Order: sequence, then structure tokens, then C-alpha cells
Amino acid sequence: MSLIGWLQIGFVLIAVLLLVKPLGLYMAKVFSGERTFLSPVLAPVERGFYALAGVRPDKEQGWLGYTIGVLLFSLVGFLFLYAILRLQNVLPLNPQGFAGVPPDLAFNTAASFVTNTNWQSYGGETTMSHLSQMLGLTVQNFVSAATGIAVAMALTRAFVRSGASELGNFWVDLTRATLYVLLPLAIVVALAFVAMGLPQSLDASFTATTLEGVQQTIATGPVASQEAIKQLGTNGGGFFNVNAAHPFENPNAFSNYLNIIAMLGVSASLVYAFGQMVGNRRQGWALISVTVIMLVIGTGAIYWAETFGNPLLTAAGVDPSLGNMEGKEVRFGQAMSALYAAVTTGLSNGGVNAMHGSLTPLGGLVPMFLIQLGEVLPGGVGSGLYGLLVFAILAVFVAGLMVGRTPELLGKKIEAREMKFAMLAILILPLTILGFTAVSAVAEFGTSSILTPGPHGLSEILYAYTSAAGNNGSAFGGLTANTPWYNTTLGIAMLLGRFAYLVPVLAIAGGLVAKPHVPASSGTFPTDRPLFVGLLIGIIIILGGLQFFPALALGPIVEHFAMLAGQSF
Repeated sequence: MSLIGWLQIGFVLIAVLLLVKPLGLYMAKVFSGERTFLSPVLAPVERGFYALAGVRPDKEQGWLGYTIGVLLFSLVGFLFLYAILRLQNVLPLNPQGFAGVPPDLAFNTAASFVTNTNWQSYGGETTMSHLSQMLGLTVQNFVSAATGIAVAMALTRAFVRSGASELGNFWVDLTRATLYVLLPLAIVVALAFVAMGLPQSLDASFTATTLEGVQQTIATGPVASQEAIKQLGTNGGGFFNVNAAHPFENPNAFSNYLNIIAMLGVSASLVYAFGQMVGNRRQGWALISVTVIMLVIGTGAIYWAETFGNPLLTAAGVDPSLGNMEGKEVRFGQAMSALYAAVTTGLSNGGVNAMHGSLTPLGGLVPMFLIQLGEVLPGGVGSGLYGLLVFAILAVFVAGLMVGRTPELLGKKIEAREMKFAMLAILILPLTILGFTAVSAVAEFGTSSILTPGPHGLSEILYAYTSAAGNNGSAFGGLTANTPWYNTTLGIAMLLGRFAYLVPVLAIAGGLVAKPHVPASSGTFPTDRPLFVGLLIGIIIILGGLQFFPALALGPIVEHFAMLAGQSF
């Protein structure tokens, strides 16, 4: 580790924190229905969408109606994307002449992008036509992110309102998230990416002459536009197979900085918007503090593990002072690779600028563990906020048990109904991840896809299902996931990780919005103070991650000690 490396990390995090307040205030106005500086231009467009769709923006929905809207919209998006992928060979904008995507891969990809996971069992430049990339994948990058924001706003209103039954209108929240937040930001970031050298073209490829004098065909396409919403919507699916390690997706240090800032910006600002909307900005900053503390610790752990080096490489004659540079772009180095890995897994982004399967065992353990914590650091756009609030509900419940009072969060009593749904949401991840991993680790159709047998092979499988159920999308690249078994089960894991979590959250919102606000008393546990920050971090680690320790011990931890002993598998 070096001072320069930490200064680079600090520069990015400070830039994000400076963005949090203005963007958070703007989003709070948008979702409160207040006028913004974009309203003169966008309000007529918004009204036009409602007229075409037959939506009454003044008619709000209860939690059940809101949930049905989310599920129906996601189902239609899934079927639409599946059809595009299967039929891309007969659709236009296919200059490469790619065939239709096979059924199992089309199912996996449709589930992936509808759930904001963006797991890719394929190479984008060798599988997807321009139409599939733009009309299929990029559209879902917008609307799946907007769906997460909408659900977070519904839960926010449950804390704002008292004795009510409605949580807002899903179609209005979806439209405003896309039109006022994601689309304007994506235009600005895409133009910045083009200025930094990212391609934006409808050409399939071009031919270049290399330094050796030979001809090379280089794939290209509408990269900058997809990269912008990929990061802003915490999607993560790259245009190219190697994602942000590809020079056309991430050409220089400035594009790398912008990638990370774009990833964190909207998610962190939504947490601040929550504090603004509930009338307690200190609460927003307390939740942001939790994410910053854990994100810095995760980044430091990866940075240390990678600069510590690999004794096996040292024994092979590689200079140990370089640390573990295998699998990393020399343009970015270990510090920015460590920050990128921590951010992309603390969020539900999944984009990478270094190969996670090439990290040292402990370096690879940290990104996997950050996903297993529930991706609330600060998590995906919207999904991170409502995941963080689920943990906050559990934290105040534990605090209430300690002081012998009914737990409260922002003036709302947390009772049996909320706790049952919160635990249902929390338990879906370990059940899905560990269940599918167990089957895949013992069945031939699962182990045949492993590149490296032994503990690293287990880590490849565990990371795949962790990434899928956590709606992340990154991977340990050694696993051959483009098989009927993995395409199907990973797709199911993505759907469960998204919707089996989302529905209990909306059920919690439905219960909370009907409750009256309870005035704070001398026995109320304050949730905007350092003590709550510490308690919430403890709850996230204990309930979010401890159930995965036995599996982690058999995978990356065993591999770490084997590496120290000079053994390889």
C-alpha cells in the first residue's frame, strides 16, 4: 500500500460525498412532486406519457396494488427482452449477423437485466446485436434501476405518512425516476465518456494495422451510451466481455474515476434524499456513515491483500514488491482496482476493472462477502436504500430488546408484522446462495464447469450464486456458466434475490404507512447518532454475513493458508 494509492481512493470518495447533498435534494424534490429546474422541459413530456398509458398520476396505490404494478411491469419486460434475444437473427441492426440467443442463455440474460443483476454468461461483442444491446439490454438498464428507486420511494413514504393507506403510484415513480433522474444524468455521463475516448457508433467493427504490420478486426458499437447507464443504474453489464478492463469501456484514469463516481453517486444521494423526505437529514447522514465506514474497510482489506503479494509467484521469480498484479490493468494499479472491486460489490453493480478470480484468496473473499452482506454499501439504486432500511428495522428491534421498550424507527413502531417480513427478506439470500451452491458443488453437471478444482473451484461456484442472488453480476471468471444448469439456476437465483426480497419490503411499507407517528420520549433510541451507526454495522455483519462463514472457510480461507504454505491446487 502507498500514500499515493490512498490519496487516489480518498479523491474519489470525497467527490462522491460532495455530490450527495445537491443530487439528494434534487431527487427529494422530484419524488415529492415539487417543481425542479428541469420541470419546464420535462413536465409536458411526463404528462404525455401518462396520457398515452392511461395513468392517473393523482390516483395512488396501496402496498398490494404497488406490488402488482412492479411485478407485472417486470414480467412484461422479461418477456419483451427474451423475445428480442431469441429473434435477434431476424431483427434489424445486426451488422455482425449473430444468430438468435439459445433458450437457456436468453432466459438467464432476460432474468439478469430485468432484475438489475446484469450477469453475463456470454461475450457481448460476440453474441449480442446492436439492437439487442440498445433496445433490449440498455432499456432494462434504465427501467430496472428505476423500479428499484420506485420501491425505495414507496418505503420512504411509509415513514413520512401517518395513518394512511397509499404509498404513491408506481407508474409515476417509475416515470419520474427515468425521466428526471436517470436519463439526464446518463446523457451528461455518456457525453463525458465520448470525450474521454469511448466509442459511440452503429458500426460493427473496423480494421486496424498493428505495430507488427498485420491486420486486426476490432469490435465497436454504441458503447458510451450503454456504459453511462450501466454505472448510474448500478447495472454493471459491459458492452465487451472483459467489462471495464477493456480500453474501449475504460480508456484512462479519468474514465476510471468517472466510472466509480457514477456508480456511487445516485445510490448514495438516494440515502440523503431519504433523510430529507422524512424530515431528518441527520438520519440520512447516519446511514451514509455506515456505508462509508464499511466501504473503506473493504477497500483497505482488498488493497492490503493484493499488495501483500502471492508467495507462489515469489517462488516463481516474480518481484514480490509488485504485489499481486495478475488479472489487473496496469493503467489503474492495485489501489484503484481495490476501490473498484469494493464499490462494485458494496453496490449491486457487477462491473469490474480487474478480474476478481485473479485476486489473492483474501482479496477475492472481501468482494464476495460484501455481496453476501446484502449489498447495502450503499447498494444498488433504490434496492440499497430499502435493504439498508430493512437492517435498520432489525437494529432498532435489537435495541428495543436491550432497553425493554417497543422498538421505533423515525416515529413508527416496529412490531411483529414488520419483523416477520424483515426476516423473510433477509433469509432469502442465504437459502438461495447456499442451496444452489451445495447442489452444484457435489453434482457432476455443476463441478464440470469449474476451471480450478479444490477450494478455488468452490469459491467460483459460491461467488456465482452470491452474485446472482445478490443481483450483482460480477464473477470469478474461471467458472464456465454458459451451460443449461447454470443459466437456469442462476436465472432463478436472480429472480428470487430481486422479487422475493422486494415483496416483503413493500409489505413492510404497507404496514408502516398505516401507523401513526409516535412522539419521541426519553426512552426512544435515537437512530441518528454514532451509537446507532455502530449497532447497525454490527447487525449487518452478524445477520447479513455470518451464515456464510462456513462456506467461506472451505473456499477462500483454506486457499489462503494453502498459498502461505506454498501449495497450489
